[in-house]
Amino acid sequence: MEETKKLKKFASLFLASSLVMGALAGCGGNNESKDSGSSGGGDKDVIKIGANLELTGNVASYGSSIKQGAELAVEEINKNGGIDGKKVELVAVDNKSENSESSAAALRLATQEKVDVMIGPATSGNVLAAVQIANQNKIPMVTASGTAPNVTENENGSINEYVFRTCFIDPFQGVIAANFATEELGVKNVAIFADNSSDYAKGLASAFKEQIEKNGGKVVAEEAYVAKDTDFKSTLTNIKKTNPEFIFIPGYYEEVGLIVKQARELGIDVPLMGADGWDSPKLVELAGAESLNNTFITNHYSSEDPDEKIQDFVKAFNDKYGEKPNAFHALGYDTVYFIKDAIERAGSLDGEKIKDALAATKDISLITGTFSVDEKHNAVKSATILEYKDGKQTFRTKIEP
Repeated sequence: MEETKKLKKFASLFLASSLVMGALAGCGGNNESKDSGSSGGGDKDVIKIGANLELTGNVASYGSSIKQGAELAVEEINKNGGIDGKKVELVAVDNKSENSESSAAALRLATQEKVDVMIGPATSGNVLAAVQIANQNKIPMVTASGTAPNVTENENGSINEYVFRTCFIDPFQGVIAANFATEELGVKNVAIFADNSSDYAKGLASAFKEQIEKNGGKVVAEEAYVAKDTDFKSTLTNIKKTNPEFIFIPGYYEEVGLIVKQARELGIDVPLMGADGWDSPKLVELAGAESLNNTFITNHYSSEDPDEKIQDFVKAFNDKYGEKPNAFHALGYDTVYFIKDAIERAGSLDGEKIKDALAATKDISLITGTFSVDEKHNAVKSATILEYKDGKQTFRTKIEP
């Protein structure tokens, strides 16, 4: 998903970046020491997939969920003979939900663990911190939920050659949310309350506002908060005075849960909507099940979708972990199968050949939808709209791109 969480101290980022650059200068040829022949031959009998994930810290729910989904996929693949007869090993490193730690984790996976492919971090900021390492070492990196456009495409229009994603991008979510508000709920006057410290939230807010106005709607209030804020009542009171019919709240579950709870306490009973950043069991703990009634999110999939393939996955996940899988579980699972498909088509563990195979992906059918990879390394796929009812996500509709 993604956002760019700012570091608390610029000095620490500068130091971390300096250390990474120094290390990169001495390890640019990492891929040359790896088995670069056919994945069916050579001495290498294990395919190593590195997982640079947020296992602790502010957004640990995302990274931990992706890891569980990936582990289930690896387990299934190995039971079925591996990839071209080779077993798959998942090597997970905790980036602690911090940009500098993400750089360090990527460097470790590339140079010490010598992985063949990396599953990128959950948040866009942490992905961006690892992009240069992936490109420099020619190791394909696939983020399951880094939704910011600049994860794969730089400001100058160049593409990060070794970086891909299995999720859709933020503008797509913002447009869908705006269309849902105006077309399905029939609202005209809306408010936006976004995390001003997150590029993820700002990107969603921008796309939502643009589409609302195209649809003939009006933004009557536009307010901001900052990650780790806990008291939102003053700003919510200002929003309430403008009498919005709907409030769009792009952000992450830690703050959103409190915002929803405090909004309802202030008597704000209009529909509230967000995006995939809401998707965590902790959201219900923070907001309360009743407060979440009449709220909606755009997301990557629904465990309630009746599609047979999805229900088979839900059963397998529940059998292993004893719970229904959320979207991050599904994306982690899909990311491993996306990588498997590319390695098999590449017929090689050479990073450049895997990268080319990932880029050539067309109409691959996975749990979160059938998608193709476009020229910007984005997954072109459907989105799902979910509604919270008594604390549970319920399937509302699926939107095709």
